[in-house]
Amino acid sequence: MTSLAIAANGLRKSYGDKVVLDGIDLAVPEGTVFSLLGPNGAGKTTAVKILSTLITADAGDLHVGGHDLGADPQAVRAAIGVTGQFSAVDGLITGEENMFLMADLHHLPKSEGRRVAADLLERFDLTEAAKKPASTYSGGMKRRLDLAMTLVGDPRIIFLDEPTTGLDPRSRHNMWQIIRGLVSDGVTVFLTTQYLEEADELADRIAVLSDGRIAAQGTADELKRLIPGGHVRLRFEDPRGYEAAATALRDVTRDDDALALQLPSDGSQRELRAILDRLDAAGIEADELTVHTPDLDDVFFALTGPGSVPHQPKENVR
Repeated sequence: MTSLAIAANGLRKSYGDKVVLDGIDLAVPEGTVFSLLGPNGAGKTTAVKILSTLITADAGDLHVGGHDLGADPQAVRAAIGVTGQFSAVDGLITGEENMFLMADLHHLPKSEGRRVAADLLERFDLTEAAKKPASTYSGGMKRRLDLAMTLVGDPRIIFLDEPTTGLDPRSRHNMWQIIRGLVSDGVTVFLTTQYLEEADELADRIAVLSDGRIAAQGTADELKRLIPGGHVRLRFEDPRGYEAAATALRDVTRDDDALALQLPSDGSQRELRAILDRLDAAGIEADELTVHTPDLDDVFFALTGPGSVPHQPKENVR
């Protein structure tokens, strides 16, 4: 059985009358990427701050790296690294000096600190810029340096709080490759992000946070199956073919202007074959066939939009 890097049962946090986290449960296996999604103000950053010992929870049975968060926060800090929403890079000194500073904070011997810094600067493609002031770095370079600084202490669990916000697409993809490389080395990544495609690309499991509660959690595919709305769209050039297909297929939504028919479908090969078989039997050929299956955008809006009813399947995550 896979060990859990992070286990939270009944995590609660309020500020005055404002309930930010309303008894959430999380289970993050070692060596995986876990992504926490939610709209601004949903409590994502609060969860990261609690699990990384920056603030205390009001209640909850919380374990990180096998250590009880309340009883032994120092052991938790020794096992984790944190890259927050806002860069910890000091722009007044060089990238190399930022790395040396982190090595000193981790009490590494000078020679080891220099070696670790050089290795990480090379790994994150920052060797050429190492002796330049960090203020001259691009956004992507600063984010890479920020993550490199987080890795100086060789943490086995890393919290990444919206690590690619504001980056251009190329820099974002570079960061994705870095994250995949960390996980392949056995590191556990707890990721919050505003980019749904980022969670879809990287996360082994995803939890959607809404109004302080977990609305749903699972793999990306499991979450997508929760949401109705998958369909097949058939478009025709010939009005006679369009009418014949509407008769042959029956339960369709018509778009007479576009000569298009829409059928509910989960997009499976079995359903597509059944549709095409019915058209073949009637001697009808569509000019265009497209399949739409719910994506994480659909999941996100369905679970966090007005009128959504969050629910949290209970799990024992000790």
